[in-house]
Amino acid sequence: MFKAILLEESDGKVAARLTELDDDRLPEGDVTVAVDYSTLNYKDGMVLNGIGRLVRTYPHVPGIDFAGTVADSSHPDYKAGDPVVLTGWRVGEMHWGGHAEKARVKGDWLVPLPEGLTAKRAMAIGTAGFTAMLAVMALEDHGLDPAKGEVLVTGAAGGVGSVAVAILHKLGYQVAASTGRPETHDYLTGLGATTLIERSEIAEPSGRPLDRERWQACIDSVGGKTLACVLPQIAYGGSVAAVGLAGGNTLETTVLPFLLRGVNLLGIDSVMCPLPRRKTAWARLVRDLPMDKLDGMINEAKLSDLLTLGGEILKGQVRGRVVVDTHA
Repeated sequence: MFKAILLEESDGKVAARLTELDDDRLPEGDVTVAVDYSTLNYKDGMVLNGIGRLVRTYPHVPGIDFAGTVADSSHPDYKAGDPVVLTGWRVGEMHWGGHAEKARVKGDWLVPLPEGLTAKRAMAIGTAGFTAMLAVMALEDHGLDPAKGEVLVTGAAGGVGSVAVAILHKLGYQVAASTGRPETHDYLTGLGATTLIERSEIAEPSGRPLDRERWQACIDSVGGKTLACVLPQIAYGGSVAAVGLAGGNTLETTVLPFLLRGVNLLGIDSVMCPLPRRKTAWARLVRDLPMDKLDGMINEAKLSDLLTLGGEILKGQVRGRVVVDTHA
């Protein structure tokens, strides 16, 4: 038997509960993992609350990330005792996930836990931090340069934003952090933000096709009107890495920033990211994410806490990274 958060649907409504399941309930897969830690991302909040039809089949165990140790394997690359981490591949959506003490998945979806990284810190990173690193890498591929000016991070106090601020600061960039929560200002400056931007300042487009060039680049987790506001403010040749939709998935803008300033809009997908780039991103996280800053982002939780936290993250009430000890 193993503990798990189980989602069940009745009359179109999804309910979550903490329960115990027998091992024979685990889905198909060639690697069984004893999960030590999981985490909570915005997408997990959607799944826990039955939003967005991300899950099509119930009952279901959520959790798009987990880290632990291989318990049993028929995959050639993994054996019992190997430390591993998983993010993406629609685990926790189409396939049972990591909000449990055990998970069974395809070995091709796993990444060996990088040397120098604990399972707990891997889940402090999770999909949010992994996505932040992919965004930084994409911006670097398009000319990001510490000498070219500030980099804006929207939704900066959230999971993606927090890790992005810390990484960019470590790499020598001036970071402008946008948030609508004044109580997080000290937290963000502690991560390395050099400028704090009130969320309302970039919440609505000006109506002009081009505005004053303010940022060399942006990592945007908000989308919607915020992204439409930021695009005309990106400097010539700059880029925006779009990583989220907390503010909506509709983008109403003009093509002029792209045509007259050569601005790049870069879509960041962490779910189906190929294995070689995954390994590169995890190696970069070990190198470029200050572990003391990461530790300062951690909010520890147990499985039962997810029943409440799943709603709070959707309301923007979760700061930093939630790390779930599955055995607590």
